[in-house]
Amino acid sequence: MLLGLQLALRFLREGRTQTLLILSGVTVGVAAYVFITATMQGVQANMIAQTLGSQAHVSVLDEPAPLRPVLEEPGRVHLRLVQRPEPRQTPFDQWQRALAQVESTPGVVAACPQVAGPGLALRGGAQEAVQVIGADPARLRRIIDLPGHMVAGSFRPGAEEAVIGSALAEALGVTVGRTFRLRTEGREAELRVVGLFTLGADAVDGHWVVTTLRMGQSLLGRPGDITSIEATVDDLFAADTIARRVAAGTGRTVESWIGRNRALLSALSAQSQSTLLIRVFTLLAVAMGIASVLAVTVVQRRGQIGILRAMGVSARVVLQVFLWQGALLGIGGAVAGTLVGALAGKGLERVVPFDIVVDLPTAATAMGISVATGLAAAAWPARTAARMDPAAAIRGEG
Repeated sequence: MLLGLQLALRFLREGRTQTLLILSGVTVGVAAYVFITATMQGVQANMIAQTLGSQAHVSVLDEPAPLRPVLEEPGRVHLRLVQRPEPRQTPFDQWQRALAQVESTPGVVAACPQVAGPGLALRGGAQEAVQVIGADPARLRRIIDLPGHMVAGSFRPGAEEAVIGSALAEALGVTVGRTFRLRTEGREAELRVVGLFTLGADAVDGHWVVTTLRMGQSLLGRPGDITSIEATVDDLFAADTIARRVAAGTGRTVESWIGRNRALLSALSAQSQSTLLIRVFTLLAVAMGIASVLAVTVVQRRGQIGILRAMGVSARVVLQVFLWQGALLGIGGAVAGTLVGALAGKGLERVVPFDIVVDLPTAATAMGISVATGLAAAAWPARTAARMDPAAAIRGEG
């Protein structure tokens, strides 16, 4: 093994130009692999973060009122049809008990009961349709990171106070400390703005009015009631499974962010598959480069290989010489390529709105694949060299 390594290093040193060329090719291939992988991970993480920036991972909803058939009068024939009940508010029965069940479900990190409904924000001649959200601020901050996105004031709404989106504040012409009127069905109140947030979604920044649970219940005419229980989970991609557990425990309709964003996940899956193909072809190019160079090396060093065999060097050692060359080229290219890919990612970070991080799994995978590719590419030239007849090799034949 040691003799094979020594001969491999000698062959690589003697063919410096050739070695540098193939090492450069491997470096470029690995750099492309690392850069593409890290960039796609950053893109997908950013898309998911933006999607979940304003919604819970799992939502427990009040069960909808059942549909009912139209009653038939005796002696008369009616077409059978199903009639929806008139819109009305139905209480979320025993929501405190449901909240306890949600919080005790394996996989659930935090839960927040909330009341939500439409309203109209008014100030002077300006009026904007809004979504009123009433929730305990201490609980809500564990579901949606509003405190981390505050651009003015603080996320501490009290009685007759609210935190609103920055776009809504601009439309109404209010700032922290100013008031506006909030009108809901049959109710109206004057709220003081204590904070402004920017989540980066127009539907949120331009329409959300967040207040306390009690204030929200009062404004929406649901004293002591809620409309949903919002929850976060420890594994985003297990949200469907956890949602089924919650549904089984509470007996209520439960939605997960995965169910609400099927189109997004399909797009991410297609993106991942396309990226995988690009990475595979990149690695194939690397393998072909190593294989071609080592195949040429076998031909160029045919006489030396014959002399080594005639001096008693076994075919196994000759095999190891070329396998070591493939492995060394793979290791060198992996280290250099990972560094180049990471630097390229840092350069791209300056022009994109998300982080590009080459994490340990990506670097380790690049290293492992590069070495494996180098060994696989060296296998055929190594076998060819090991099977050479010493006498024929010295004479320069086949």
